[in-house]
Amino acid sequence: MRFKFVDLFCGCGGFSRGFVEEGFEPVVAIEIEERAASAYALNFNGRLYEKRLNELVEKGISCYVGDILFNIPLTDKDVEILKKLGTYRGDINPVVINDDIREIHSYDILKICKKVDVVIGGPPCEAYTGANPNREKNPFDRLYKDEMGRLVLEYIRIVGDLQPEIFVMENVPGILEPEIKESIEKEFKKVGYDVYFNVLRAEEYGNPSSRRRVFVSNIEINPEKSEPVVVIKAIEDLMFKGRDVPNHEYVTLPRRVLKRLPKAKWGEGVVKFKGSCGVLDNYIKLHPYKIAPTVMGKRRFIHPFENRSLTPREQARLMGYPDYHLFVGGKDSQFNQIGESVPPTLSRAIAKVVKENL
Repeated sequence: MRFKFVDLFCGCGGFSRGFVEEGFEPVVAIEIEERAASAYALNFNGRLYEKRLNELVEKGISCYVGDILFNIPLTDKDVEILKKLGTYRGDINPVVINDDIREIHSYDILKICKKVDVVIGGPPCEAYTGANPNREKNPFDRLYKDEMGRLVLEYIRIVGDLQPEIFVMENVPGILEPEIKESIEKEFKKVGYDVYFNVLRAEEYGNPSSRRRVFVSNIEINPEKSEPVVVIKAIEDLMFKGRDVPNHEYVTLPRRVLKRLPKAKWGEGVVKFKGSCGVLDNYIKLHPYKIAPTVMGKRRFIHPFENRSLTPREQARLMGYPDYHLFVGGKDSQFNQIGESVPPTLSRAIAKVVKENL
């Protein structure tokens, strides 16, 4: 028996990747951004749908991974290419709903799968993260007023309707502020769940970059830790590989970065950007023998031994993605998909704990 799960705010599938690797079956995934939803469908043999006049309608699109054109639904040729890349999964076939979660009723999900064992997902963190200089000053407003912040309540709504045996919701440590934490506890209590706020560091579970995140769940999550992986161990072999590795195309650096690059030392940011908690480094020249700093959608890294930006594939390696996990669209979209996801190394560690509790 395979446990069935739903992934809300699924992105390109980082959170799902760990669960699929642990033998769970994705049945429904919801994502508003088309390129991320397309990536999810490619990686997990999914079908894309959107909501029209209160009905889910299948949609067909074409999308690029580098210079390879794929179609969704997949053609026989697409399946052949995906098999060569090691991506194709013929044993699963989730429904990927490419629409605003606020427009999705839980009944839409229950029509596809009558019983859901697990719900996972990471509502957008922009309302809560210190990297956002425009977040609401009042913590209550971040959850109840900010349109992005309110998406946490949409997650809770669907969990309450589906009543899974276990759920896991990922977000940034900003949700631990007392007013927000207490409100989230109350909202989950309304739909029948007591919750734990599990604070996990991805680097303690084999991830080559640091990432401290909160996983709100109705079980305690304390996975077995593993040895850290340094940058050069994660990306070294890619220095000698070409475009036969998907998403491994070089990225042009801005002129201002190129001018400052020769003086940059390992661990230093060549430029900076402003967040609500201060100034953050960007275009960081990675230290080869340490773990990388936190990967973000807008953050770029410089290769430790070559005067160039990391490719999307190298950045994906820093998040623990296998090379057969594909990213769709232009390079900025690929970086966003990678940086806004749950590292598969960490999601698999979480999936093991979830499996033990089912």
